[in-house]
Amino acid sequence: MVKKLLPDVALTPAYGSRAMTEPVPKYTLPKGEMPPETAYRLIHDELMLDGNARLNLATFVTTWMEPEAEQLMSETFDKNMIDKDEYPRTAEIETRCVNMVARLFNAPEDVEAVGVSAIGSSEAVMLAGMALKWNWRKRREAAGQRADRPNLILGSNVQVVWEKFCRYWEIEARYIPIREGRYVIEPEEVITRIDENTIGIVAILGTTFTGEFEPIEAIHDAVVRHNAEHGLVVPMHIDAASGGFVAPFIHPDLRWDFRLANVVSINVSGHKYGLVYPGVGWAVWRDRQYLPEELVFHVNYLGGDIPTFTLNFSRPGNQIIGQYYNFLRLGHDGYTRIISILRDTAVNLSGRIADLGPFELLSDGSSIPVFAFRLKDASRYSVYDVSEHLRTRGWQVPAYTMPPDASAVAVLRIVVREGFSRDMADMLIADIIKVVGELEAAPPLQPRAPSEGFHHC
Repeated sequence: MVKKLLPDVALTPAYGSRAMTEPVPKYTLPKGEMPPETAYRLIHDELMLDGNARLNLATFVTTWMEPEAEQLMSETFDKNMIDKDEYPRTAEIETRCVNMVARLFNAPEDVEAVGVSAIGSSEAVMLAGMALKWNWRKRREAAGQRADRPNLILGSNVQVVWEKFCRYWEIEARYIPIREGRYVIEPEEVITRIDENTIGIVAILGTTFTGEFEPIEAIHDAVVRHNAEHGLVVPMHIDAASGGFVAPFIHPDLRWDFRLANVVSINVSGHKYGLVYPGVGWAVWRDRQYLPEELVFHVNYLGGDIPTFTLNFSRPGNQIIGQYYNFLRLGHDGYTRIISILRDTAVNLSGRIADLGPFELLSDGSSIPVFAFRLKDASRYSVYDVSEHLRTRGWQVPAYTMPPDASAVAVLRIVVREGFSRDMADMLIADIIKVVGELEAAPPLQPRAPSEGFHHC
């Protein structure tokens, strides 16, 4: 017997159904069903009002991947990463990626690579921070000393996840303020804040505010000397969320990773310059002694012993497959080529913006393909006005103030990612020139309240 289709499904034009002419409930479940095509079109059309991801120069997150990568990822949406016995090849691929990341960061060759995948660097930061705290507490308790007042030393330029970590895990955050003209932390400022309760030092390989590298090797050497002089064991963690998949390829001689003996852990975002759609991140440790066994759970789940060190449980395996695809597809040479092109595009673009006249660079995109710039004279119009006018042309260029002690500095920031070509840079420059002309010809606008900073992962 042939099932008779409802007229609304079989014959009604796409935008002629009742669902297209009457409001759809927004915050309660609809009473009845609707055809899949209608549900798709309703959602698809609403999403058209979002910004164009390719023109989003605010986000570090990857917005373009090759079709073959997208196909592999779509084929593995349904694989739960926690079910390692059921999906052994996906689990093996995760292990391979951990090893590749650890070796890329020069982990010791004679020890087993130790690391985990995560949902971006936010989770990876939490995991690495917990390991710092647990190891510090074990040292204190073994020495018969109090372990109830931990502190962590970091710059006020850190991403907001570090603030969350300190608050959630009840750790005193000893912030080093940045100041106008100096937007990274310095060794001398780190040393003055260290004491016996310091669980670690966080240094950033590519700050989200300006894209600059902090002087990691100099900080490391100063901490090592201070430890020796005062009988302390204060390790370093490197937040390489933005720069971890940049520095090894275009700054290979920069010493920031496990080549420095007191660097015990590193986090990196695969969904930034690892070139994978969100969200995937990695946390790796120098060797097993720096990841406390107490933090690793052994779960008897679906037929096997599953060692796990995560803040979540179920999650799809497709982002890890996307990461592995890039590792195989690009290799060291491919990443070097892509990151070099992005760096060159960023440096070229920042130089052209500086040559326009009204703007002053805070960074030029030579560390990672990210740069920040401000107005030399903000008395007639502001960076917020520039940002708003660019948005009317489709470009999303964020305007924000720097952290406390430098909050008088308001900037624009551009992140150059794969998919942003030199031709698109030409179009952006043309639109910036038009925007500047419009703003300089317009009467002065009312001053606007600055934002309270900008954090983006």
